[in-house]
Amino acid sequence: MLNHPTLEKLHKLRLNGMAKGFTDQAGNPDADSLHFEERLGLLADREMTERDSHKLRLRLKTAKLRYDACVEDIDHRTARGIDKSLLMQLISCDWVRQKHNLILVGSTGTGKTYLSCALGNKACREGMNVVYRRLPRLLEELHLAVGEGRQLKLLAAIAKVDLLILDDWGLTALGDQERRLILEILEDRHGNRSTLVTSQFPLEHWHESIGDPTLADAILDRLVHNAYRITMKGESMRKTKASLITKNPVRE
Repeated sequence: MLNHPTLEKLHKLRLNGMAKGFTDQAGNPDADSLHFEERLGLLADREMTERDSHKLRLRLKTAKLRYDACVEDIDHRTARGIDKSLLMQLISCDWVRQKHNLILVGSTGTGKTYLSCALGNKACREGMNVVYRRLPRLLEELHLAVGEGRQLKLLAAIAKVDLLILDDWGLTALGDQERRLILEILEDRHGNRSTLVTSQFPLEHWHESIGDPTLADAILDRLVHNAYRITMKGESMRKTKASLITKNPVRE
C-alpha cells in the first residue's frame, strides 16, 4: 500500500533509477530475503547506473558523431596500415587524457571518418566531452557567429571540449579569416585539449593548402608536433561494399 507514495517521492526527488529499482524489488519475492542495507545498496547502484547512462546519452547527442561507430566493431582483418599496438593505445583514450592530437590521413573511403567516430564514441563512454564537425561546416558556423557577434562565445565553447574531431581537413580553400579562426581554435586547445583531424591529403601538402606561410607555420606547429599520425591505406570500403552488393544482390 505504501509503494505508490514512495514512488512518487522518488520521482519528485529525480531518483528515477531508484524508483525503477524499487519497482523491480517490489515484484521480486527473492528481494524479501535481503537485508535492508543490501536492498538499499542495490537501489543506489541502480540510480548510479541510470545517471551514468543518461549522461552518456547526452554526451553522444552533443558530439553529433557522423557514424554510430564503436571501437569493438573495427574490422581488424582488413589491412589499413594501422599498427595494432598503437590502435589499442588510442582505444584506451590515454592520448586524450594526455592532451595529445591525432591525425588520420588516407584516400577517400579508407575508413578515416569511421575510425574517428569510433574513437569519439569511446571517449564519450570514458566520460569525456566530444564534438564532431566537418571542417567546412565548422567554418560556416564560425562565419555565422562572427556576423552575429558571438564568435568569442563559440570559440570558448570549442576550447572546453575534451576531444574535437575535425573531419575533411583541406577540402575547401581557406581565406584569411578562416586561417585566423582555425589558429584561434588550435591556440586555445594546444596543450589543454585534444584534436583529431582527418584528411585525404598527405601531411606534407598541408602547409601549401593553408595558404599564408606564417599562419600555416603557426597552425601546424600547434597541431602536428604532439600528434600521433596514421596513414590509412587500402581500397575504398565503400567500393568494396558496393562490389559485394553487386555480386550478392538481394533476392525478393
